[in-house]
Amino acid sequence: MKRAVSVSLGSPTRDKVIDVELLGEQIRIERIGVNGDEALARKTFADLDDKVDAFGVGGIDLYIYTPWKNYPLHAAHKLITDVKQTPVVDGGGLRETLEARVLGYVEAQLGSDIPEKSVYLVNGISRYGMTMSFVERGYDCTYGDLMTGLDIPIALNSIGAVNMAGKLLMPIAGRLPLSMLYPTGDKQEEIVPKYQKHYLGNAIIAGDWLYIKRNMPLELPGKIIITNTTTPDDMELLRQRGASYLVTSTVNLDGRTFGTNMMEAALVALAGKGRELTHAELDDLLDQLGFVPEITKLN
Repeated sequence: MKRAVSVSLGSPTRDKVIDVELLGEQIRIERIGVNGDEALARKTFADLDDKVDAFGVGGIDLYIYTPWKNYPLHAAHKLITDVKQTPVVDGGGLRETLEARVLGYVEAQLGSDIPEKSVYLVNGISRYGMTMSFVERGYDCTYGDLMTGLDIPIALNSIGAVNMAGKLLMPIAGRLPLSMLYPTGDKQEEIVPKYQKHYLGNAIIAGDWLYIKRNMPLELPGKIIITNTTTPDDMELLRQRGASYLVTSTVNLDGRTFGTNMMEAALVALAGKGRELTHAELDDLLDQLGFVPEITKLN
């Protein structure tokens, strides 16, 4: 049996291990949360190096991927310093392939249930494939990159503004401590409602689940949420707040959807090439597997 492991800075309460069959191969998919302990994450990666078929880095990205440059997050790279054999991915490849397909599928399936072409993208620059799918289909986009990523209370209203902010700020942000860039450990469970006009003023809310969750309001009447890495508890939370649909870019496996880093690691393990897969290789595997987004009606 092949084994793919995601070592995540997130809470161990979201851990799960399942065995799945993909294209006739048995794959063990395992998430290990270290509750924000960067030293433990580094040790876990080192201890499992050459003992598993692929690693995912969870709770943080190794790079912010843009069309003009991939910006390294230096503190994240320290977590995998001691990995010498096992291929490591952060989900960036799937975000540029699988997530770019999501909106077309949602429009085909939901049609008139999408009340208007408006979206609040909580982190547009780090989900560029998804972001551009909204731009190319003519959606009115509001970007929360400065708000959710750096707690700067300024919404961006064009992809040009997002690109300009990225070029100015990413070289600086890439050297910040991980705790300043993304909620880790128990902070992933905290919800502090902020920026409510952007949540409530758009038909769709899209992006990283923990960014969505961190500032979401007490009510989300009729909203369509496009994200991933959700658990049954997350689904119930959205149901209680009145959201209409949950769309996850990764498939539901045994009641939950894993992060793109975990699923990309599973595909790397399945391919057995001992390296990251190219976008073309990922697209080919996705087609073979027949993976499509998961749409759940909540209310």
